[in-house]
Amino acid sequence: MPEPSSRTVLTDIDIPFGRLAAFFVKVALAAIPATFIVALIFAVVGWIFRLVFGFGHMSGTMSW
Repeated sequence: MPEPSSRTVLTDIDIPFGRLAAFFVKVALAAIPATFIVALIFAVVGWIFRLVFGFGHMSGTMSW
């Protein structure tokens, strides 16, 4: 018989400002290559869709 889960409530976190600022700088720097990787994945998926469904070179643009 599984035991009931115990709940934990976190009420106070004491993080020095310098360590918190350093953490956010690291997150910001890590977001730059992550953005390029996600953009590359979207580009590859778009290329596969164009390849499979045969979209033309300028088929997505509006012509007046």
